[in-house]
Amino acid sequence: MLASSSIKAALIGLSALTAAHVLTPAPDESGTVRIRAASIAYREAGEFLHHGTPVNGPLRDITLDAPLTIMRNQVTRGEYDQCVAAGACPVLDKAGDADRPVTGVNYDDAVAYADWLSAKTGERWRLPTDREWALAAGSRYKDDAYTEISDPDNPSKRWIATYTAESRGQEKVDSRPMPTGHFGINEHGLADLSGNVWEWTSTCYIRHHVKPDGQTQVSENCGVRVAEGSHRALMVGFIRDPKAGACSVGIPPANLGIRLVRDEGGLRRWLGL
Repeated sequence: MLASSSIKAALIGLSALTAAHVLTPAPDESGTVRIRAASIAYREAGEFLHHGTPVNGPLRDITLDAPLTIMRNQVTRGEYDQCVAAGACPVLDKAGDADRPVTGVNYDDAVAYADWLSAKTGERWRLPTDREWALAAGSRYKDDAYTEISDPDNPSKRWIATYTAESRGQEKVDSRPMPTGHFGINEHGLADLSGNVWEWTSTCYIRHHVKPDGQTQVSENCGVRVAEGSHRALMVGFIRDPKAGACSVGIPPANLGIRLVRDEGGLRRWLGL
């Protein structure tokens, strides 16, 4: 027991020394929200085909399996530019205000920022899955099933109904990045969900195809990822500006940005840090 205590004390001292000389501060607890319980009605992201005809994915009640620690706010341009200055993130195409949410980032830019922040803080930061994002968004999560119309003999009926519903629900959006908190706080304490900055998730595009023989074929394309905001968007990973040539499904997002989750566990949990 004494030896174990001594080892732990030594590791705590080593951890403090390392933090003082190598690591930079992570977002403090005021910059994160720890969600311990959440539940929503959720549809899996992707495309669902039944005998070749597009249909809605199944709607299921889901709950949070374990506590989730997520950034309270979106990553700002100033925070992203620190990563650029360190040579770990690509330079963005357009200038931006340091205190506003970073926009114009593609999937690889977002991953590069998460990797840099992880290396600088000694914690593991990553993009949320679509499921995690939806649970954290809570009442701000939007179901992407616009219509139940499905006519195998005339698929255009569904396409027209979906387009009409999307157009009716699309408000005129000012795409300029706004100050933190401009779009309000949700019930979990997260700011600006479903505002004018969509957030990358790690979830890949998946096609579910139920064939006439009853077998389901599932194919995954990680060149396309899910971005979440006021509606779900399927975005080609290298796209920075979704309004300029993006191969997205449905109405494109106004902007693409970043919000990360922090994985718990490992040495830091054992040390009580």
